[in-house]
Amino acid sequence: MWTIPKPNYSSGLCAEGEIVVNIGGVRVVLCGDVLNRYPDSRLAELLKCSTQDHEVISSLCDDFDPGRKEFYFDRDSDAFKCIIDVYYFDEIHIKRGICPICFIKEMEFWKIDPSVLDECCKSYLSEKEEELKEIANKVKIILEDLEVDQCITRAQRCQRFLWRLMEKPGSSLPARFIAIASFLSVLVSAVVMCVGTIPELQVTDAEGKQVEHPVLEAIETACMSWFTAEYLLRLASSPNKLHFALSIMNIIDFMAIIPFYVVLSLTYLGTTSMMELANVQQAVQALRIMRIARIFKLARHSSGLQTLTYALKRSLKELGLLLMYMGVGIFVFSALAYTMEQSHPETLFRSIPQSFWWAIITMTTVGYGDIYPKTTLGKCNAAVSFLCGVIAIALPIHPIINNFVVFYNKQKVLETAAKHEVELMELKAGGGARRKSRN
Repeated sequence: MWTIPKPNYSSGLCAEGEIVVNIGGVRVVLCGDVLNRYPDSRLAELLKCSTQDHEVISSLCDDFDPGRKEFYFDRDSDAFKCIIDVYYFDEIHIKRGICPICFIKEMEFWKIDPSVLDECCKSYLSEKEEELKEIANKVKIILEDLEVDQCITRAQRCQRFLWRLMEKPGSSLPARFIAIASFLSVLVSAVVMCVGTIPELQVTDAEGKQVEHPVLEAIETACMSWFTAEYLLRLASSPNKLHFALSIMNIIDFMAIIPFYVVLSLTYLGTTSMMELANVQQAVQALRIMRIARIFKLARHSSGLQTLTYALKRSLKELGLLLMYMGVGIFVFSALAYTMEQSHPETLFRSIPQSFWWAIITMTTVGYGDIYPKTTLGKCNAAVSFLCGVIAIALPIHPIINNFVVFYNKQKVLETAAKHEVELMELKAGGGARRKSRN
């Protein structure tokens, strides 16, 4: 038995009586004066009801002992210790080891408004609710993958099968082969783009210009044919075409494909006079450079790159602070360097905007050596700027790494929890089917 400390009353007794409750085997004595601070709560209703009215008592508690006048509840005693604090302190803190979602259900049972939760516990609760939503979404995706054979028509079955084949590498062995082929195509395309710029591997066309080797162009065309077919198949099998088209990764895929066909149309379908225009030639070169967007397709097949992207999104505040620190430092040290170097006849600091470049390469510890101070004060300013740059860069590194580790571990836990939830659902469904067969 444990007893809640009573407030100091002049008479030493509770003016409105007291009740005895047994929470999960733990006996608690509660003072009526305290319980009436929340008259709509379950405990206050127990205090008001008559011990002879068994129907009301049975609706409020699990059992009642008339001899001891003790109310029994089959509830969590640890959660009740937290809930009872609201009668004394007008706020509730969730102790460690208690599930916040279950604790909210306990508060609903005892008819305590969730608004009395402390702010720190509310943020913790909202975080857990978001995790539950993510688990529910993952479970929904897994169940959708398992329900391919339950589609109504053959066309829907084919569409779902094709979607799993193109989007779910772990769903089957052919899907895994397609994912590996797509990954290798991205790598081959990136290598071909780099190798095609080597002068020794280029050939001269009829006009005397250096162009890519025909073999490299053939490999490039084959890769682009694969990317195009993959994108069209994924678009055709997508259950939500608009969401598919507006997805960031799919926009990147589209931007990686379209320059090839634009260049192809300008090169082979355009007129000779049109291709002689300098603006058109520059546009073709710019579109060729846009092929580097294909490297971002690797993020589709790498969970590590996706986790890094999400971690950077969660670290925007730290990155913003880094940019602010660097911006202030660049402005201050470039202005000081310009002022201190004006006394030297061969100064390299012609203006403050030109000094920005020196401040950037100094604070980021690059130091190309194309511009440097020549006076003693300028060198001292450079040393201080170097040290400040190292400190400014190092400060936000730990929070960013911590966000990455936390997010990565969280995703692993959520995936495991979702798989366990699906397994439990399958076990329950199997148990229900066995009971029906016995009956």
